[in-house]
Amino acid sequence: MNYIPLYRKYRPQKLEEVVGQEHIKKALRNAIELNKISHAYLFTGPRGTGKTSTARIFAKSLNCKEGPTINPCGVCENCVDITNSTPMDVIEIDAASNRKVEDAQNILEKVMYAPVNSRYKIYIIDEVHMLSTTAFNALLKTLEEPPKNVIFILATTEVHKVLDTIKSRCQRFDFKRITTADIVKHLRYIADNEKINITDDALSTIAKNSAGGMRDSIALLDQLSVLDGTEAISTDDINNLLGRLSFDVLTNLSEKIVSSKPQEAIEILENIYNSGNEPVQILTNLMDYLKNLLIVKNCRKEIAFELTQVNEIQIKTLSDLAENLETHQIVFLIDKCSEYIKELKLTNNPRLWLEVAIIDLANLTENTKLSELQNRISRLEGGNVEPVKVSAYKTAPAPVAKPEIIKEHAKPVILQEAKQLRSEAAKQETKEQKRQENNQFNNDNSQPSSPLTLHTSDNDFSPMPKSSTSDGTDISELWGQLLGLIHSVPARALLKQWAIPVKISAEETVIAMKSEIFLTKIQSGSNKQAIIDAADSMFSQSGSNVIIRTAQAGEEMPKKNVNIPIQKPKPAAPQKMEEPEPEEVEELKKEVETKPERSADDIASSMHSDNVNMIMEIFDGKIIE
Repeated sequence: MNYIPLYRKYRPQKLEEVVGQEHIKKALRNAIELNKISHAYLFTGPRGTGKTSTARIFAKSLNCKEGPTINPCGVCENCVDITNSTPMDVIEIDAASNRKVEDAQNILEKVMYAPVNSRYKIYIIDEVHMLSTTAFNALLKTLEEPPKNVIFILATTEVHKVLDTIKSRCQRFDFKRITTADIVKHLRYIADNEKINITDDALSTIAKNSAGGMRDSIALLDQLSVLDGTEAISTDDINNLLGRLSFDVLTNLSEKIVSSKPQEAIEILENIYNSGNEPVQILTNLMDYLKNLLIVKNCRKEIAFELTQVNEIQIKTLSDLAENLETHQIVFLIDKCSEYIKELKLTNNPRLWLEVAIIDLANLTENTKLSELQNRISRLEGGNVEPVKVSAYKTAPAPVAKPEIIKEHAKPVILQEAKQLRSEAAKQETKEQKRQENNQFNNDNSQPSSPLTLHTSDNDFSPMPKSSTSDGTDISELWGQLLGLIHSVPARALLKQWAIPVKISAEETVIAMKSEIFLTKIQSGSNKQAIIDAADSMFSQSGSNVIIRTAQAGEEMPKKNVNIPIQKPKPAAPQKMEEPEPEEVEELKKEVETKPERSADDIASSMHSDNVNMIMEIFDGKIIE
């Protein structure tokens, strides 16, 4: 006798034998009992969930000699013919191979004939979404008003491809994926009847691998039954048969990735690849392992058992590994695995991308910790990022000698004296005032110093900055001085109208712009460099830290008016004229001859006001006469 595959041998013959789909079984049972039989049904759902089997059982229930009944006898002529797939009045059609309009017309020609020896003539059209549009349109009228005693049952896995006009003429039943517990229970029933020695963990692995399809699960069990021997079939046997990685191998690989050891991860990958595993399957198994890791990290133990379908020892291993990871890191690794799987399916060199993926994953875990990201964001938002200082000298200047030891209690006194000196220097306007303040400064230095003041020689300290750190009282004066030192007229006018000084000191200068448009303009290389140069000149230093950002709530201009000091040129001291050397005369002649003439635009720009020049520079405009 020919061998019958298990999925055909254990096909359900009654509604009670259908695994799962309780809502559909209840609806069909009530329709038969209440004699409310529709003319067209649409069964939709994933593969292997019982759509065609339910259609056959429903046809058997309607055409049974004892029926219509919810419990067909199974021994009458109609029941036997349907079981053996040889009925005259129940016609099964595969729409994938009969999708032309001629096939639909052939169905319509036979619809008019009455059933031969049954109560109903039933058409079961499997994979109905494969029908062409013209074939669908040919069936429309017949589906809406078929002849008496004719029933259509349409089955499909892709209901979105079925025309809406077809769906509206049918009663729709959606078949759901069968749960893992129901699949395991049914597989155990089949294994016991067929005397297949297999462990419960192996049955759980089969159920998880079938993605909710009973037919796939039974087919895999049938394939494993040939391995039955003295020892029970285990999960490792299933992994070897399907090309899946074992839990221990995935654990070793994941540990190297989590601990950021790409070299050791590549060594493990080499052994896995040489064992014959496909690159896509390797990353798919790794992503599934990371998914279990994410579930164990965020769910209770009872829920983790149900969702991961692993044993208690494996749950403990996953928990220990998850302690060194944060949730967002695991999600990030899963996302990266998904991206590399897509690359592997498109590339001609899968091994290259597989190695790149493992190295990338092993280097991502360490660099994505939440604490590190929060510290970076805090430093950026607070403006505490140290700028790269570029020296204006071609060669590095000589180092300035600094004191070896500075007492902590002497720093406030030194800073206070420096602040006072810088404030007095900023208020000097005439030579007479400078002379008087210098005399007063010398008299003050002649007095005995405070016992807290640290006395050092002139060579111990670098020159004192000219201005002081802003404390909120002299910010307007410092702002006026800074604006006066900016040589770019458009930048100075733009800052005076749209900028708010937040902090001006030798350590840091913070400027807030009222508008995003002018913020972008002032951050350009030339404008910001002009501000940096002004700050360097103001504090007698190089590479000043200038931060320009958007104005925040509560920030506004100081109430004190900003006066931009006008830098008057000092009268030059009379110098004795000396006869130039002949070599210098020749160099001056060459410089005059090679110097380009001023263009008309340069001459015209010098005749306009500062505001006009600023607007022209901001919007790249020109004057039209």
